[in-house]
Amino acid sequence: MRTDRQSVVRRSLALRAVSAMWWATVITLSAGGALARDGGDDGAAPLVIKHQGYFFVDQQYYTATTGEQFLANQVYVEFQIPARQSHPYPIVFFPGGGQTGTNFTGTPDGREGWAQFFLAQGYAVYIVDEVGRGKAPWSVDLYGALPGAGRYTSTEQRFTAIERFNLWPQAHLHSQWPGTGVHGDPIFDQFEASQVPSIDIVAQEVQQKRAGAAILDRIGPAIVVTHSMSGSYGWQIADARPTLVKALLEVEPSGPPFYDVVNIAPPVWFADSATPGRPWGITRSPITYAPPISSPQELGAVKVPAEAADVSPCWRQSEPAHQLPTLQGVAILIITSEASYHAPYDHCTSEYLTQADVRHTWTQLPDVGIHGNGHMMMLEKNNLDIARYMADWLRSHLEESRAD
Repeated sequence: MRTDRQSVVRRSLALRAVSAMWWATVITLSAGGALARDGGDDGAAPLVIKHQGYFFVDQQYYTATTGEQFLANQVYVEFQIPARQSHPYPIVFFPGGGQTGTNFTGTPDGREGWAQFFLAQGYAVYIVDEVGRGKAPWSVDLYGALPGAGRYTSTEQRFTAIERFNLWPQAHLHSQWPGTGVHGDPIFDQFEASQVPSIDIVAQEVQQKRAGAAILDRIGPAIVVTHSMSGSYGWQIADARPTLVKALLEVEPSGPPFYDVVNIAPPVWFADSATPGRPWGITRSPITYAPPISSPQELGAVKVPAEAADVSPCWRQSEPAHQLPTLQGVAILIITSEASYHAPYDHCTSEYLTQADVRHTWTQLPDVGIHGNGHMMMLEKNNLDIARYMADWLRSHLEESRAD
């Protein structure tokens, strides 16, 4: 009995010690103290947070069939402001389809994410959970019942173990996922646990254009970082607030223009989807063109043959092409990794922007010495190498634009 009581006392003291440490951390953070950088670079200074919090935008009240009112459509934004904010424009991160802001706040194997990297560089960071995902709740009244769970095999094939399946020519070059990339591996299971359902893809683009504009109206001029599906949101947010988007970093943006690429067996690697995935060229919903158009058919999509066997054909506008005037004053970077399913077709997005008279930089990561990445590059082993390239690009291009 004495031994049992001693054990209870020891456990109680241990719990009190853990509780005291937790509260000390909370007090330190709320006072603007140092935030430990678990998994950060050796010798790196601790992150010091001046202010952190969250807010919602774009929420509205609706009336249910019962006559009762409810609030929905909210988009969640959390932020951290560094004690030494050395850059005038904050960075706003938008995750891709089926993802949440956790893509930027760390990695499934416990390393630092892009948010921590840019925070340490002196940027304020804002991280979005889009409507119906994560901390932006799903509304059954508006969006219907939650979809069924996705298959983990799709995650393996497109994101984490793509080299095992070789569904597109570049897939075998994948080497940067931190783990085996298959279910049962603890790193894969952490990532798979973060996957969430999404509302209708067109409705989400329309809603995210409003929400993105509301975010910028609240925080002021900013740098927008998008990934995958949210790439079309980036074009739309710049369309809505061209003077507030100081730079647009599109990480493998939703594409290619007009028709989705369907991966099929070699030697014919690619086919077009049956209907346009982005009827407005780079978006699913209307965006500003000059001369103005009232229907996407006025763009006159035409197919351009592929220039090599390992890349897909492209679709462009008929000439004379309509311009995208609201994107023309924005500093734009498109990043494509070496092994992703975007590697065969992101050149089509770049060519479409050029045809629409939009200046931009398209960077294939191997061309700057960064190899082996797939589509989820912000989570992979060399994620901070990519972040450093982005930071260097921002530094040169925003300084150049201010000089102009």
